[in-house]
Amino acid sequence: MVPQHFDEVKKFREAMIEKTRAAVHERLSSEINYWDHRASQLKLQEEAGKVNARINSEKARARADDLEARLQKRTEELKQERQISALPPIAVGGAMVVPIVWLQTLKPEQPQETPAEAEARQRIEQLAMEAVMRREQERGWEPKDVSALKIGYDIESHNPQDGSILFIEVKGRAAGARTVTISKNEILTALNKPEQSIIAIVEVDGDRAAEPLYLRKPFLKEPDFAVTTITYDLDDLIGQAEIVPQTPQGEARRVSSPPSARN
Repeated sequence: MVPQHFDEVKKFREAMIEKTRAAVHERLSSEINYWDHRASQLKLQEEAGKVNARINSEKARARADDLEARLQKRTEELKQERQISALPPIAVGGAMVVPIVWLQTLKPEQPQETPAEAEARQRIEQLAMEAVMRREQERGWEPKDVSALKIGYDIESHNPQDGSILFIEVKGRAAGARTVTISKNEILTALNKPEQSIIAIVEVDGDRAAEPLYLRKPFLKEPDFAVTTITYDLDDLIGQAEIVPQTPQGEARRVSSPPSARN
């Protein structure tokens, strides 16, 4: 491919350079001839005692010489531009195309959730949502369930006193669970609105939901492009986050050692 491409580029470039050279030579040569003739006229006038107050023969000659030098310099530059050579090709990107069936064979099968497990999960999520809604109401805020919208958080909580708002993503966990799964959308929402976003961890034991644990800024970076969800160790997630106190007057604190989700 290189010789063919090189010939095309060289032919195009040489035509452009020749067109430029002809235009430059015509314009500068015309100006050189003018000032050269002008210098001769002024010289004759000066010899006859007629001095031009605006310009003399020396200045006219200097202009002609300057234009001659410019013409030589530009001609040499265009001559160098005609020296075209091919460089080694540089690959700036690449792609691998494979059949989707092949990828599907490599994808590990996900365990199917049984009806009983799905019902238990939904019950835990509902109890966790109720616990967070109750906490927000107790501290004088106005929570709204927006979980059905799938916008990166489950609850919008408004402060009627100053108009501030919190975006709360609720994670209900069965008692003893040590991991929590966060979606990419939920992580990006928390990173984009770090001061307003809360991850609420609620441990559910039977029919009892523990006091919600509020976490702010638990994520350090955006997930990779192909990531859909990330499973975090619960203690590690709590350990790197700011713990938001139950009272709005308190200040967030960063724990030095991961506490239990019950704390």
